[in-house]
Amino acid sequence: MRFQLIGVNHKTAPVEVRERLAIPESRLPEACKKLAEHPAIAEGMIVSTCNRVEFLANMKNGSGDLREFLREYFAVDPSQFENHLYEFREDDAVRHVFRVAASLDSMVVGEPQILGQVKEAYATARAVGAVRAQLDQLLTRAFAVAKRVRTETAVGSSSVSVASVAVELAEKIFGNLNGKSVYLVGAGKMSELAARHLLAHGASSIFVANRTYDRAIRLAQKFEGQAIEFSRLYDTCERADIVITSTGSPHFIFRREHGEKFLARRRNRPMFFIDIAVPRDVDPELNKLDGIFVYDIDDLQQAVSSHVADRKKEAEKAEAIVNSEVEKFHARLLTLDVVPTIVSLQDHLETIRQAEIDRVRGRLGTMSADQELAVDALTRGIINKIMHTPISTLKTAARDPESTTVVELVRRLFNLQDKEKQAAASKSSGDSGAQN
Repeated sequence: MRFQLIGVNHKTAPVEVRERLAIPESRLPEACKKLAEHPAIAEGMIVSTCNRVEFLANMKNGSGDLREFLREYFAVDPSQFENHLYEFREDDAVRHVFRVAASLDSMVVGEPQILGQVKEAYATARAVGAVRAQLDQLLTRAFAVAKRVRTETAVGSSSVSVASVAVELAEKIFGNLNGKSVYLVGAGKMSELAARHLLAHGASSIFVANRTYDRAIRLAQKFEGQAIEFSRLYDTCERADIVITSTGSPHFIFRREHGEKFLARRRNRPMFFIDIAVPRDVDPELNKLDGIFVYDIDDLQQAVSSHVADRKKEAEKAEAIVNSEVEKFHARLLTLDVVPTIVSLQDHLETIRQAEIDRVRGRLGTMSADQELAVDALTRGIINKIMHTPISTLKTAARDPESTTVVELVRRLFNLQDKEKQAAASKSSGDSGAQN
């Protein structure tokens, strides 16, 4: 097990740092493929959300470092981000992945969106062949751990999300949302969640603008809102009291000059921007205009604090579950390391058993079906008794630091190395013959 994870999140890095490392959804497959193709990396995946950017890898050897990939992919010196980066290896990396999937590392503990985001990241990496053996086992187990946390604790009760916290903040600004008009810029999942919360809290009308107009139409129809072509964004945005923006744009969509025009058309009626995009959609300069209030993803943490105390006890239960699952996963991986030797031993002794039966079959004469079964049961029983002690020893040794020595000893005693070399040579010869 040579897991390494490095990343930044809402706790370690401000949004202006996170947006420099964020990878848009459209570029994620290519980035995962490049990660897995790196000489030091056997498998890899990337999680890039508004609150975190993380790179997870199964390294080929202990000397590799994911910072090399950051340096090459982003063409930057990772030391620029060193104060914001966190790093985990081996069991600590496993624990972090489990905590993230279970929403214990989220801005809002217990929010349900992060599990879906991790599953999407896993599916993307798997689709391009970047996730295969050990990472596949790790992520599969992480999803099971997340399910167990939600089943056995109340950490996800009264679920909140970044979108719902954004709506809560809007209510604090306006008093209530009755009669307020809302403009959604971006028709992704986060925008849809925001729309559901806004309507439930009294918003009267919703406008939706998206670069792909068909997606804007589909989202607007869900909520009886109005779709706006993206080219008309700046001509229509002043209709809204609240603008929630969540696009994948690499640059600011709203700048100071846009805000000045909106205020003039609104006759200085206040306008509230909630920017839940990373990279940010709204230039912080807008916040300097009287009558415009801008909150980005980091500002939402203040609204989160009221949820923390209620979930502390349940989060402690969840952390205990995660810790026990890390130990189980570690033991399982160690056991898997000895499985090839166990399988080789079983195959080796079964080959001997069959050969000995064939050797004496002529001297036993014609046997009835019952006699054949009796001989088979007798010889199989002997082999199983012979295998019991070495297999038990191998499984026990898997949890011991000296497991490599025990495995090597068993392989030498039963001459398994030579058998495997012969099998590999035979397979290679067969493949060569098939190609010819």
